[in-house]
Amino acid sequence: MTLYKSFNNCFSDERLDNRCRIIIGDLMRQGVHSIRQLSNTSSDAKGFYRFLENEKASEEKIIEDMSKRCALSCKGKIVLCIQDTTEINLYNHKNRIKHDDSIGKTNASQGGLGFLLHPSLVLDAQDSTPYGFSHIKVWNRLGNDITKFDRKYGNLPIEEKESYKWIETSNETKKNLSQAAGIIIVQDREGDIYEQFASVPDDKTDLLIRVRSNRTLENGAKLFDTFNDEAPQTNYKITIDGDRRKKRTRREATIEVRYKEVTILRTPSSSKSMPKSVKLYFIEAKEVDTKVKNPICWRLFTTIPVLENAEALSCIEWYSWRWTIEEIFRILKKEGFNIEASELEYGKKIKKLSLLMLDTILRLFLMQIAYSMPEEYGLESESCFTEEEQECLEKVTITLEGKTEKQKNRYRPKSLKRHVWTIARLGGWKGYQSERPPGITTLWIGLQKFNAIKIGWLINKNVSTR
Repeated sequence: MTLYKSFNNCFSDERLDNRCRIIIGDLMRQGVHSIRQLSNTSSDAKGFYRFLENEKASEEKIIEDMSKRCALSCKGKIVLCIQDTTEINLYNHKNRIKHDDSIGKTNASQGGLGFLLHPSLVLDAQDSTPYGFSHIKVWNRLGNDITKFDRKYGNLPIEEKESYKWIETSNETKKNLSQAAGIIIVQDREGDIYEQFASVPDDKTDLLIRVRSNRTLENGAKLFDTFNDEAPQTNYKITIDGDRRKKRTRREATIEVRYKEVTILRTPSSSKSMPKSVKLYFIEAKEVDTKVKNPICWRLFTTIPVLENAEALSCIEWYSWRWTIEEIFRILKKEGFNIEASELEYGKKIKKLSLLMLDTILRLFLMQIAYSMPEEYGLESESCFTEEEQECLEKVTITLEGKTEKQKNRYRPKSLKRHVWTIARLGGWKGYQSERPPGITTLWIGLQKFNAIKIGWLINKNVSTR
């Protein structure tokens, strides 16, 4: 796995490049949204603020650099490009935030004020290694009270609708990842747009999208009735973890899988320039033999030819990897950086900070992947930790190791895998090989604890050398 240097010759100013890399390092190690808490000195804080204010350090330049690094990483590979939208709601700071053209209304039913992010996260289609972001759309709505009804939204061309973000990001992804061997664009129900099925796919770009609408097919039948009375082509079992918040107990689910080619029709609201029909493959993964209130039922459209069971199961597995982008949003918001609590006064600065945080969060996923990979193929620890931090981690490792070989950190010095073991143990992971690999939240908690330990270690180190 290759890690390309971030923000190198990005802003046409070496000082800005250096400052940006310092900020990324501080975000990674300290994991807070507050610039004062991130900065070791008032000088560092001033440098941070000036970077966010500098017009050269634009959102566009940050996104461009992230996209270029992603493109280099997935050259010649088949990749999944997972899209989703999240809103950054700054309403709790409405009296402090400057109400300029960089913020607007959000989807919150009451008190929505902020902006939206729509990234395309790129994963390896074989092992889910994260390669970065192929594109990120950042925008805010108008601050006025004009409604969709006032705008006659339903009659607008797709290019003037907010839902065009799915098609726009897909097209930008195709352009930016032109050297990838294959692109599979994965989207939730909102991406079920006729114009996208009709215009985006090409000889190396496919779509895999969850179905939203019970469309009428070319033969006059309703889509959701397609598999009535048809036997499943295959089935599989999965374990559904319990969730106290949703009052869900752990269970083993039996999933029946059906699939076939269907032809969908252009809808009345679709652009008349689009073809009248499009052939797709329809997959249904449905939980059976259960009394749970909301059994699993995934209905998927794809342009990938699904002719055998293995192809259907691959599509279902790929769609399940959508959780990755949801994890990224959780770390960006309340379960991690808590960007919505930022003390910054301007939306344009918070947008830049959000982008830098997304780049940082990706490194957490690299840490997680590094632990799952054989050491000889993994990253070195210097990709995430300084020499000083590695020294501190070695001291911490000693305190976390048990007496038996099973409780030892057996990985070679200087490997990222060795230090991820230590961070995960700080985050509450037990360290046994029989356990599941550490998750993103565990690594996040471990990094916060390590940062507190590092401060005490540095104080002791400085006192000891006087």
